[in-house]
Amino acid sequence: MDYDASGRQVNQHDGTNTPASEPNLGFFEQLGQFFRRYMYLFLILGFALLLLQDIFGTHGVLAMRQSEKEAQEIRKDISRLDEENQRLQDRVKALKTDPAAIEKIAREEMKLSRQGEVIFQTQPKPSAESQTPASRSDSSAKKP
Repeated sequence: MDYDASGRQVNQHDGTNTPASEPNLGFFEQLGQFFRRYMYLFLILGFALLLLQDIFGTHGVLAMRQSEKEAQEIRKDISRLDEENQRLQDRVKALKTDPAAIEKIAREEMKLSRQGEVIFQTQPKPSAESQTPASRSDSSAKKP
């Protein structure tokens, strides 16, 4: 042991990192000092992690926007299907009650006719767009 000029005892440096002014502290006292020393850093890191979770997490802002877009698309599909359902219900009602609607389907889709009627079917005239350039040149070459 060494003594200073006033006669107080001075600790020798024996390879440990404890300063001479700090007495040996227990684990929990050291832990408490550590947390007090870095409290603001822990608060900032905790806040940053919460902010990241609120933005990018499974229930964050980005996920909420994606869910809202999907819900809007589903609402559009529902309204479109409601309109189609109403149209089909109107058609069913007409087929059950309106003889003209029944006759129209019988004539157009089933090719039925009344007794004594004769039905003439014609083929549509082929348009110029449906002809190939080769067939047009052949037909023009045959004309005198």
